[in-house]
Amino acid sequence: MIGTTVSHYRIVEKLGAGGMGVVYKAEDTVLGRVVALKFVSPEINNNRSALERFRREVRAASTLNHPNICTIYDVGEQDGTTFIIMEFLDGMALKTRISGRPMETAELLAVGVDIADALDAAHGAGIVHRDIKPGNIFVTKRGHSKILDFGLAKVLEASSGSDADSTQSLSKSDGGNAVGTIAYMSPEQALGLKVDARSDLFSFGVVLYEMATGRSAFTGTTSAAIFDGILHGAPVAPVSLNPQTPPELERIINKALEKDKALRYQSAAELRSDLRRLQRALESGRTVSYSGGRSFLRKGMTPVRSSWLKLLAGVVLVMVLAAAGTFSYRRWQQSSRLNDRDTVVLADFANSTGDPVFDDTLKQALSVSLGQSPFLNILSDDKVASTLQLMTKPANTALTAPVAREICLRSGSKAYIAGAIALLGNEYVLGLKAVNCQGGEVLAQQQVTAASKEKVLSALSAAAADIRGSLGESLATVQKFDVPLEQATTSSLEALKEYSLQYKAMSGQGTADALRHGLRAIELDPKFAMAYWAVGGNYDSLSEVGQASEYFAKAFQLREHTTEREKLLITSYYYQDVTGELDKAAQVYRDWIESYPRDLIAYGSLAILYLQQGEIEKSIETNKQFLQLSLDNVVAYENLAQALLAAQRFDEARKTLNDAQARNLDDLDIHVYKYVLGFVGNDGPGMAKEISWLESKPEYATHGFSLESDTEAYAGHLQKARALTEQAVNAALRSENKENAALALAGAAVREAGFGNAAEAKKYSAEALKLAPLSQGVEVQAALALALAGEAGSAQTLSQDLAKRWPLDTQMQSVWLPTIAVQLALDKKSAAGAVQRMNVSGTIELGMVPFLSNTSCLYSAYVRGNAELAAGDGDAAAGEFQRILDHTGVVWSCSTGAMAKLGLARAYALKADRQKAAAAYRDFLAAWKDADADVPILERAKAESTKLQ
Repeated sequence: MIGTTVSHYRIVEKLGAGGMGVVYKAEDTVLGRVVALKFVSPEINNNRSALERFRREVRAASTLNHPNICTIYDVGEQDGTTFIIMEFLDGMALKTRISGRPMETAELLAVGVDIADALDAAHGAGIVHRDIKPGNIFVTKRGHSKILDFGLAKVLEASSGSDADSTQSLSKSDGGNAVGTIAYMSPEQALGLKVDARSDLFSFGVVLYEMATGRSAFTGTTSAAIFDGILHGAPVAPVSLNPQTPPELERIINKALEKDKALRYQSAAELRSDLRRLQRALESGRTVSYSGGRSFLRKGMTPVRSSWLKLLAGVVLVMVLAAAGTFSYRRWQQSSRLNDRDTVVLADFANSTGDPVFDDTLKQALSVSLGQSPFLNILSDDKVASTLQLMTKPANTALTAPVAREICLRSGSKAYIAGAIALLGNEYVLGLKAVNCQGGEVLAQQQVTAASKEKVLSALSAAAADIRGSLGESLATVQKFDVPLEQATTSSLEALKEYSLQYKAMSGQGTADALRHGLRAIELDPKFAMAYWAVGGNYDSLSEVGQASEYFAKAFQLREHTTEREKLLITSYYYQDVTGELDKAAQVYRDWIESYPRDLIAYGSLAILYLQQGEIEKSIETNKQFLQLSLDNVVAYENLAQALLAAQRFDEARKTLNDAQARNLDDLDIHVYKYVLGFVGNDGPGMAKEISWLESKPEYATHGFSLESDTEAYAGHLQKARALTEQAVNAALRSENKENAALALAGAAVREAGFGNAAEAKKYSAEALKLAPLSQGVEVQAALALALAGEAGSAQTLSQDLAKRWPLDTQMQSVWLPTIAVQLALDKKSAAGAVQRMNVSGTIELGMVPFLSNTSCLYSAYVRGNAELAAGDGDAAAGEFQRILDHTGVVWSCSTGAMAKLGLARAYALKADRQKAAAAYRDFLAAWKDADADVPILERAKAESTKLQ
């Protein structure tokens, strides 16, 4: 086309070609100026919808009038081919300027500021470029930079509200297909998801990286490899490729390259400001360093008053750190930053002050402070303990720097963080250092001073926040998740020490000793929110659910005095264990996982909550995620096994428990669930083995006796069951656990009532309520037992009290109270009324009940089955009883499992299906062949079977 004239433009030479078309230099014969003509590619030109879209976006881009955006003059057409008339630029593409070599920092910043300013203008006009790359950035001979090629640009639409952190967003790119240049796409763009202005900022971050290093941020031999790098990979640190890269520039690049757009720069103006600030600092000769966005000195930190004192403080701290382990004088390089998949081991704090109040306390405080970070992954206590076991060291081994480094290496972690505190005159000097456990070099270090003991936590809080930024965490999350320690924990070092001893006791002396320390922490600081939560957890472990709820509620009242992560923890427990609002608790857990995507506690707790909701498959999948995050956490195996039991996947449950024991993990529920597998598999020797283990341990004996009691009752051996219940109660009382004893009595009351022993049911109910009158589990089982025993007045009174005390509780309102209401209607001989009250539906009745020995007895289905029998609907009754029999992994050896067999026989008899009825009666009577002869339901079953014949 050279020499031809298109419209009034004479084409002079070809400038280049790309995916969007071919560009020529041309002379405007009317205005006498040089322009550039871009002829769109045939793929666009021959596609009517694509061409119209292209024209629409170009028209929008032509409205931009900015010195750093190539001006679009007009759009024309020649012989059916569309072309664009643009400003002609003399210079070279940034791609050519880089050519595999890092740019000088001054030039890089000049280009960067220009492009950031241009993007700010485009985004302000509602336009996202979608193809920011070195090939689309031009540097003129005068040193000005301009953005080219808005052919893939999109005009922002009003958000529908699904993207809460953006006021504007784009619909999916071209039907969900990613458009642009793969190596420069943002993660959301590469996935074909909605993009907004922040997508361009990620692409610009890739360009800045290439200018700083001469290399692409995301490389690979295939598009798939590049794609994987964009979604999951971290580019090599710029400073390791170009040692002249200023640390602040690397921080800017890393922030632009955040995978999560909420953590990325939120506007081009913000990015431009950081580039300009660095530009001015370098021009003035000042040194720029990044310290997490805060001054070195914060409230509670005293400025060192002279140079000799600074030097002395440094010497003292070096000596302390050297005592804790090898101290490296090597200058920290940001190339050694961590990524969000690296784990870190927390070493013990070296205390040379002579004051024991700092022992354990500062490590606990540092754990809380660093635990706020969604970026840092502190190696769990379970993993530390299992690694120490592999090292043939006791679980309470002091984690000195050498020990921490060995744990770090064995666990595949990246670094360990060691702390030290020393006394210098009247001031305290604190130091933190993060050490690469592989090479031993210091990755980051901080030193601060505190004017007094009372200011130590404030100083440590500031140092922890700074080291988070130094290790690679974004400024956005450091600022967002940074509650000072004295606010997040307690201002009392003595209370914090007791709290740290409480945690330490959990892995050593046990729950009772831990509880003592927790109560002492609360006594020292009555506003210590996490101490209340931890005490609630101790009571929960002792199955004192009522006591646990009181402390969880108090923690919730004080939750503003915690970190964001702890606030999520406290709030979730409050909704799950205090008010019983399972949907609210589930949402908190999902928010928690969104903020802290690798937090195993959030996954484990959500998995348990799904099990409470009866969402068994969701529980299994979430438990698997929990297990992947913590392969040495025994709770992960136990919870998964319980969910698999509930899903009737017995072989998988058995394998899960065996896998745990193969890792030398052992706990109460490992043996409980193995006993259950023995029960559903009719494995008597296997059951006996697990009972022997449970009853050999005083703290677990109650559970063993309760399981045995249920199993004996399931076979009609009621005298044996009663004796075992008495043993369970006595074992609980010996452990000073009144609520556990009361729960055993309340469960026995329901069983006795179901078997027709009204007098025994009333006796057990009264004893249970006397022992633990405020326990939800005791009261609700007593209410059901009394309803089944025909004590309508007492049951109604208890039911009304439960409705008043637990108005929001999901299981109470959806399962327990409706079940009691149905039974009360039956007591009044109102079958029709009972049927009308049967509003329990969905999976909730399959949900795990926290205060039962098993998952769920399905009392609701049993009572509904009896109501349908009374109403004369055999089919409906049979369906309810069969529901119980089909869920042995939920019901276990609960008495409803045995009674459902009799209920099914009665349902078939009501349907006049004599053959099935006879078979069902035989099944029940065979199971109860050696049952106690005086059990009322057995006597009635024999009479009914005889009459049927």
